[in-house]
Amino acid sequence: MNPRNLSMLSDFYQFSMAHGYFRKGYRDKIVYFDMFFRSIPDNGGYVIVAGLEQVIDYIQNLSFSEEDLELLRSKGINDPGFLDYLRNFTWRGDIYAMPEGSIAFPYEPLVTVRAPVIDAQIIETMVLLTINHQSLIATKTSRIVRAAEGRGVMEFGARRAQGPDAAIYGARAAWIGGAIGTSTLLVEKMFGMPALGTMAHSWVQLASSEYEAFKDYTEQYPDNCVLLVDTYNTLKSGVPNAIKIFDEVLTPLGKRPKGIRLDSGDLAWISKRARKMLDAAGYADCKIIASNSLDETVIASLIQQDAPLDTFGVGENLITAKSCPVFGGVYKLAGIEEQGKIIPKIKISEDIAKITNPSFKKTIRFYDRESGHALADLLMLKNEERAADTPCTIFHPQYPWKTRTLENFRMKELQVPVFLAGELVYKKPGLSEICANAQAEMATLPEEILRLVNPHIYIVDLSQKLWNMKMELLEQKNPNGQHSY
Repeated sequence: MNPRNLSMLSDFYQFSMAHGYFRKGYRDKIVYFDMFFRSIPDNGGYVIVAGLEQVIDYIQNLSFSEEDLELLRSKGINDPGFLDYLRNFTWRGDIYAMPEGSIAFPYEPLVTVRAPVIDAQIIETMVLLTINHQSLIATKTSRIVRAAEGRGVMEFGARRAQGPDAAIYGARAAWIGGAIGTSTLLVEKMFGMPALGTMAHSWVQLASSEYEAFKDYTEQYPDNCVLLVDTYNTLKSGVPNAIKIFDEVLTPLGKRPKGIRLDSGDLAWISKRARKMLDAAGYADCKIIASNSLDETVIASLIQQDAPLDTFGVGENLITAKSCPVFGGVYKLAGIEEQGKIIPKIKISEDIAKITNPSFKKTIRFYDRESGHALADLLMLKNEERAADTPCTIFHPQYPWKTRTLENFRMKELQVPVFLAGELVYKKPGLSEICANAQAEMATLPEEILRLVNPHIYIVDLSQKLWNMKMELLEQKNPNGQHSY
């Protein structure tokens, strides 16, 4: 990849505000921002966090060229001191984040930024687009992998992705979500995710006959023979020709076919008949791979019908998260520092879901010591402590009269330091380590959270101190019930 300077990949208003902050003397004012989401895509039960590595790379490479500064100057961002600030820009802030592969739920900060207000404001767009996109695709892939019930899922979506970056980083996120490979060679080059694939229909169409197409391909790739059998007639020519080539080319070489691929038609009906034909011919070990506009709903239906499919290639519905293509992460001010003291800030809305949680926070997850399952999460003020041997009563966020007392648990703080005082203190894990982390995190979720349809709501509660602070701020901003109805 040719290096790109993404420092200007920002909404214009970020620079307008930063310019204004500088001119008001806020250059060194420390603020706190939380990046979080309010709802789970596809009405699912959980989200897999992804994209942190690209946020780190972006922040480490933040710099502004003279061409960038001239563009800003032409748009009225022209204070010489501010332009010098950008010309000599160095990241000075702290960032705390959930590691990639973590499981997250609504209103939990995925990323918390503590930094001078100009710095914190400039990075907003890139933090959002990176975490939003990759978390969306990782979560969608996880749903598809769950539906496949142990069968392999390959990411086949590059040609339908919304541009090169969506294809590349979408495939990366798909690997975190559980995909076993990608169709895209550049992804293997960049990240090591296995690039997989064999032939398209054009290979068969270009040959003088389907038989000759299969024969030529098998002779060239005898160790990785997967034949696309639905170009003309799957059951009357495709599968019979494949079997004939296996007999004539592979068997004399002492080799076995890897599989056949179905890319059209009634996949359940055709795969059952193809399976019988392959088994009868002595190729019970030949896998059947399915593609063709698959998603978790279609895959779950195929499995319910006992379709003998071994692997799924999923394209547009995965790489675009077509059923729910927006991950609604937001970046909201939670506090400012004045004379070393945190002053909490809150955003109020007529929509209760848009009211923010104030101040500098941490998220604690409770795990059952016996089963290892996650029980609930608790948002707390950063300086709060609680004993692991003290029972904790959790309130349901939508029905606060419903409570549950947790006992015999262990606790884990979900965010880790990434940058402190501008220095990277986080060791970036490799993708295989991130994938393993995602699998381990998934294993802590009880089955009712993992349901594809109507999953159980995982409880994320506020500590009493945070709840009291939130209520006090709401009262301050609404004196005498001035917004009463």
